[in-house]
Amino acid sequence: MASNFHLPPTGYGPGSQPTDEDGKELEYMPLPRDMRTYSAHTPYVDDLEPLTPALTLLADVADACDEAAKTGTVASFDLATLDQANRALIAETMGEGEVAVKILSIPAIAAQESVFAGVWVLKGAGVDLLEVAPVPTQSRTVAFHPKTPALGETAPRQPGVVNAPALVAELFDKSAAHHPGKEPHVVNLTLLPHTEEDLVWMDSVMGVGSVTILSRGYGNCRVQATATPHVWRVQFFNSMDTLILDTFEVTDMPEVAIAATEDLSDSGERLREVLEAIR
Repeated sequence: MASNFHLPPTGYGPGSQPTDEDGKELEYMPLPRDMRTYSAHTPYVDDLEPLTPALTLLADVADACDEAAKTGTVASFDLATLDQANRALIAETMGEGEVAVKILSIPAIAAQESVFAGVWVLKGAGVDLLEVAPVPTQSRTVAFHPKTPALGETAPRQPGVVNAPALVAELFDKSAAHHPGKEPHVVNLTLLPHTEEDLVWMDSVMGVGSVTILSRGYGNCRVQATATPHVWRVQFFNSMDTLILDTFEVTDMPEVAIAATEDLSDSGERLREVLEAIR
């Protein structure tokens, strides 16, 4: 009588395949990790009375978020007049979000997005503000002021510069034709053939502007203004800090740095929830 029993197939499962000739086994790339997400934090307050100025200011910030979402209105709030306790409550409530901006103006300003998207903490010599805006206002006004001058297409070329002149001509053409509100134009270096010498020459041609933006989310994004009007260098890194996308963008402000209308509206709601929990 025939048996229904069958031996299991061979050549499958762990240990069934030979290792490489050098004795190394297949190694898998580590999975991405450390993605930032919003989490509410409610400061603990014993006595609300002395903290009335801070609570009033935070309520005004929430209203400003609503207004910014509806009309695009920018609002700023001076923190220098608050005493230490009120200032501490503001700082604890704001926390630290995922976008930081370095602005090389006079004075130089460090802007840190709070955990509420579109609400920025601005610090500098004589500057201690909260600003409600898609991006800090100053980052728009001084972005293309040269930190390193743009040498233009006459910049000295080293041997090995091959494809950069055509890319630079394209960027200069789009820069000259750009106007506020126009769709961004992207030159994706990751998908285009180029040499290391091409990149070095392009840096000298475009120059370096006065604004640097770092967005830390699922990996990092570094946005650097050039000294050429409307031209930004935008680089994306994965969670292991490997460059995965390298672009030039011709635009008013790269979208990755901007708090969207929905973000500002959500920030107003979340801030009110925190205030209700405190009270």
